[in-house]
Amino acid sequence: MRQRGEVPCRASRAGEPFRSQHQDLAAALHFQVEGRAAGNGSLMRAATSAVYFARAGRTATMDAARRIAALTHGDPAAWEGTAVLHELVRVALDGDDPLTAVPDTLDRVHGDHRERWAAVLAPGWHPGAATEFNGAVWPCLGTALWALRTTHAFEDALSAAVDVGGDTDTVAAVTGALAGAVYGYTAIPARWTEPLHIPLPGFGNRVLHTAHLVALAQRLDGRAPSMRSASPDAHTPQNYT
Repeated sequence: MRQRGEVPCRASRAGEPFRSQHQDLAAALHFQVEGRAAGNGSLMRAATSAVYFARAGRTATMDAARRIAALTHGDPAAWEGTAVLHELVRVALDGDDPLTAVPDTLDRVHGDHRERWAAVLAPGWHPGAATEFNGAVWPCLGTALWALRTTHAFEDALSAAVDVGGDTDTVAAVTGALAGAVYGYTAIPARWTEPLHIPLPGFGNRVLHTAHLVALAQRLDGRAPSMRSASPDAHTPQNYT
């Protein structure tokens, strides 16, 4: 079982993750396909890694975020935005307010990117002030924070993010990561979780339901040894580990 502080993550200067030939190649291929290097995909997928690395502390979780983002996104702005999201999720999971943690988190952002990130994460920022489509990292994370700041419930935060329009699925995913860390699983409306199902390509008819996803989240957080503990009545496949 992973214990606090035991996550291997080689230290790096802010915004300068260790890179390999494979990372550079992956980022280059992603840019060829997507046409941009600071897209919000690095934020969209960050919820799971943010939960996993949260127990390792601020430096480790932010460094891990940069490394993971660098696998597909060549622009350091994407690395820094993902690092900010990782840290704000960590703060929320510790029971503190991620909104009040923004200034300290920005202090850990690489100086070349701090001013731009500070602008979109400022308390007075509004999605209408965005200078890019919200498929880019800056307005995507800025909108997620704005939605969290201007609402008082998980559902309301998600609704606010979606109502902005644009790249709604990714903006909502990022908002959900933050709001979920703040409000917890029980704040998610049952009408959203009860019908949830995810077919697994390549696994026959195997489908993940809400119980599976909760168990996976607990494993990421180091609190559950196996998905076998979920009830068969909750659609748990008995051979899934």
